[in-house]
Amino acid sequence: MKFKMNQDYWLLSGAFFSFFLTWSFAFSLFPIWLNQTIGLTGEQTGLVFSVNSITSLCIMPCYGYVQDKLGLKKQLLFFVGAMLLLSGPFLIYVYAPLLTVNLILAAVVGGVFFGVAFGAGVGALETYIERVSRVVGFEFGKARMWGSLGWATATFFAGYLFNINPNINFVAASFCGVIFIIFVFMVRSINHPDAEAKTNNPGPLKVQDALHVLAIPQFWALATFVMGVACIYGVYDQQFAVFFAAQFESLEQGNAMFGYLNSFQVFLEAGGMFLAPFLVNRIGAKNGLILSGAVMALRILGSGFADGPLEISVMKLLHAVELPILLISLFKYISVTFDARLSATIYIVGFQLMSQFVSSFLSIVVGKMYDTIGFAESYKILGVIVLAFVVLSHFLLSDNLAKNREDSPQPF
Repeated sequence: MKFKMNQDYWLLSGAFFSFFLTWSFAFSLFPIWLNQTIGLTGEQTGLVFSVNSITSLCIMPCYGYVQDKLGLKKQLLFFVGAMLLLSGPFLIYVYAPLLTVNLILAAVVGGVFFGVAFGAGVGALETYIERVSRVVGFEFGKARMWGSLGWATATFFAGYLFNINPNINFVAASFCGVIFIIFVFMVRSINHPDAEAKTNNPGPLKVQDALHVLAIPQFWALATFVMGVACIYGVYDQQFAVFFAAQFESLEQGNAMFGYLNSFQVFLEAGGMFLAPFLVNRIGAKNGLILSGAVMALRILGSGFADGPLEISVMKLLHAVELPILLISLFKYISVTFDARLSATIYIVGFQLMSQFVSSFLSIVVGKMYDTIGFAESYKILGVIVLAFVVLSHFLLSDNLAKNREDSPQPF
């Protein structure tokens, strides 16, 4: 059967675009919302992120295994879409009131919802589309680029809308969830019996196959990179919006400027998603991971030494370099190192779950650091730690990888 490559590419790119529209409207200004609207301190905000991470830990392994079992079926994506649709009402009518009554309970309830909808949901979407890209024959990065464009589009308006009423962003998030469901529903040509054969799947996935991942040394080498580099970077980025907004004469001006800057950064990131496959195919997946880690360390350290909005903005824009290289390198590293049947499990457990695991411990600690020694000094400490793990990962990650597998899909 001849697959309709362009149709699938555009529909799945639309799914990426609408998913990240929803996520951005709900979360691009989330720390500012917690700080300015709800009135939480840095430590309390860190607690919210920490509990979010802990509750997500239980969800992500299930998502990875379920998506690997489903293969190219879309049931899990429809479930994620339903959660996106409910995100606005949840944030407005459940989460916000609960935060003012019982912070711990709100954090737990929110952690479950956000983990199901966004934290694990994005992993299910990314691994599904990466798998389809291998079947149909397009570069994953060119589809993931539309996710960045979706985030940038929403963020461009989010700061302005936040100053009017934060709830407008949450309503917009739910509306974009409807669009996501429509795009997923329209993807049809992948539901063909010959499609699974093209994923290099040697047989049905069993529970013991997924558990065997934990006995593979290279899984723990990758997990070390994720925990020491990507995870710490994620904790650093949680309250960066608060740090940035404080550089301006008024919080309203800072909120709006962060929205515009974040939008510009993600537009650049989209271009990076388009170009990253060419770079990673040339230097190899391992070197791509190390390069992304080095840029992360530079950004964190640079934020600690930056003086004023302009220099801090430059540090923010480096995210447009590191994330595309990280994601493309990660998927290529997984595809040439591990069993193809386990791509979702490896990505969600080895990358996303490990990120949440470290975040659950570090978020409160780093939030306390922000309150006591300030953002700049905290960033210097975090940057040194990330740099040390980048060096360690250079020796731990496997060198026995081709720059690109011969059977990898060629970009179109």
